[in-house]
Amino acid sequence: MIKRVLKNDFLQLEYLTTSLRITGLSIAGKPNLLADVSDQPPVPTPYGDYHFIGGHRLWHAPEAMPRSYIPDDDISITELPNGVLLESKAEPGTGIRKRIEIRLAADKPSITLIHTLVNDGLWPIELAPWAITQLRLGGTVILPMPIGNTDPAGLLHNRQICLWPYTRINDPRIKWDDKFVLFKANALPPFKMGYFNPHGWLAYWLDGVLFRKTFEAYVALPYPDNNCNAEMYCNERFVELESLAPLLPLNPGDSTSHTEKWNLFTGLDSLPEEVRQVIISS
Repeated sequence: MIKRVLKNDFLQLEYLTTSLRITGLSIAGKPNLLADVSDQPPVPTPYGDYHFIGGHRLWHAPEAMPRSYIPDDDISITELPNGVLLESKAEPGTGIRKRIEIRLAADKPSITLIHTLVNDGLWPIELAPWAITQLRLGGTVILPMPIGNTDPAGLLHNRQICLWPYTRINDPRIKWDDKFVLFKANALPPFKMGYFNPHGWLAYWLDGVLFRKTFEAYVALPYPDNNCNAEMYCNERFVELESLAPLLPLNPGDSTSHTEKWNLFTGLDSLPEEVRQVIISS
């Protein structure tokens, strides 16, 4: 694997020249936050082997085999001011072409990523851009929950949580609370949950660094996985923070984009007090 580096005075990001993947993210003086699973066996598909590698990737939802696992090992790279554009070829089978535009802020540890799917095929496809970040184990996932009424009388539900078949409701790593769900990312059996996150951010605290990704939350539009715009997954190798765009039909020649902003902090000042106290005491 050949890697290139983008950096400013505050952080460093590494990306591959051979795959649509960001493999390194570190703040000055701290180790890489992203997981490395390059030794993981590939997943065979009718279109070739899919390599997870680790780090950050772009998929399109809903997940299915082989749709989600079509290899992304042939890309082009365009240099940009303060950034780079990574672009794959159109996928065989789906006709979808993926792009990740990466822009570093000049004056702070912040990165903007624009994830784009282009339909180069001959028919409409219903999909949603799906931005997946694999992080090292050992930290705490912070999931802000919906609060307040959804109708004036407070009669309608305001929270909806989706759990995958292998998820244990009594998993000892998770702390369920009204305002936040916290998850200790340790190597126990796989766990995945999703929900609609109106706050538009997810965070992870690891080795004295807070990683936070923010994204738009569209209340009136449908999302995959029973209306989930935010998901997390953990197994014995990594933990994932996942954000999704709305699920919409993409006509031939059209594109859809999903933007994340990544911010890194070396303290907990940006978090609510109740979350700080739980992390500090854990």
